[in-house]
Amino acid sequence: MPIAQNIFAAVVLIVFTAFLAGRLQAARLSRVHSRQLSSLSVYYGWYCALGALAPTMLAGLIAWFFPIREDVVAIGLPLIAVAGAIYTCMQIRPEVSMQLRVERLIKWMLMASGGVAVLTTFGIVLSLIFETGRFFASDGVSASEFFFGLEWSAQTSAAFGAVPLFFGTFFIAFIALLIAAPVGLFCAIYLSEYASPRQRRVLKPVLEILAGIPTVVYGFFAILVVAPLVRQLGLAVNDVLRPLNGGMDVLTAQPKSALAAGLVMGIMIIPFVSSLSDDVLRTVPKKLKNGALGVGATRAEMMKHIVLPVAFPGLMAAMLLATSRAIGETMIVVMAAGERANLTANPFEDITTVTVQIVALMTGDPEFDNPRTLSAFALGAALFVVTLFFNFVSQWIVDRQRKRYAGL
Repeated sequence: MPIAQNIFAAVVLIVFTAFLAGRLQAARLSRVHSRQLSSLSVYYGWYCALGALAPTMLAGLIAWFFPIREDVVAIGLPLIAVAGAIYTCMQIRPEVSMQLRVERLIKWMLMASGGVAVLTTFGIVLSLIFETGRFFASDGVSASEFFFGLEWSAQTSAAFGAVPLFFGTFFIAFIALLIAAPVGLFCAIYLSEYASPRQRRVLKPVLEILAGIPTVVYGFFAILVVAPLVRQLGLAVNDVLRPLNGGMDVLTAQPKSALAAGLVMGIMIIPFVSSLSDDVLRTVPKKLKNGALGVGATRAEMMKHIVLPVAFPGLMAAMLLATSRAIGETMIVVMAAGERANLTANPFEDITTVTVQIVALMTGDPEFDNPRTLSAFALGAALFVVTLFFNFVSQWIVDRQRKRYAGL
């Protein structure tokens, strides 16, 4: 058994023993002093258990960040847990309300968990900024080329123009949203307003099953089924347009294409849009719906003028989540759209995205003093800024719509 599992098992055993010891200690002191406990005995057990767990978690976090020998950690963490359990057991008094102390400890642990999340995000941002600065400080790299260059060849450190990557990312995401947004929204409207309870019990799980399918399965479906059909469609369109262009080809239809990846990605994110939109639509107060129907509005008019405007902030959040999911997808793009940085508006040609190139650059044994590897951090930082900008814009739209319908 690995040493980490041994440490975990020992700490769990100590915490459980501390819980039992706290309850027994509280009951014993109550009998000795002939005084009633000010809290339930379970709180005394939880106080001792948390007293053993909290310092152990803090010490384990410190040991994770700093280079400390494994044998020291293996001995130190259980000893810290034992010391915390003994100390808290000695603090037990029948007249002391342990419920307040337990709630205070839990509050501090929750605050610490939130702080870890904030610090982790801060650390990610700092690492992106630091490595991106190193990339732009490398020889042969310029910010103007990165943000405005039209050629990407980072594998050979020849060109770092990221415009084709970002264009491909948003082009495929746009195609996916053209499929997922209307289909998902219409599914949500049907499930929330028109479907019977029996139909809802059948259709809702079926839609949510799509969300649980691994993306690699979608990728195989895209490359084996959708991509050949899309190529045949492109060839057929080209045959129709060729006589109008003097017999010359108009479209280039390739085995891998942006349209194939976008279509399958749109199918993949339909459950995200439909499930979240359905939950949002069902939160609209029934009195608003009944009021609209009571004054003679049809069900369609009620949806258009009452339900959709009221649910707009939640629907915008659902679309934003679907957009983020599409932008961050990698497997479908690799298998159905390709890895070539190609700046084209032809949906029947192969194309690539930012996330695919990040994976390609970090695969293998990367050298972190090479512009080739550091360019992955620059791509991640740029994508982070662009996504953050979209979040701010969508939040502004949501706030404006909320104020409009609040009468402000």
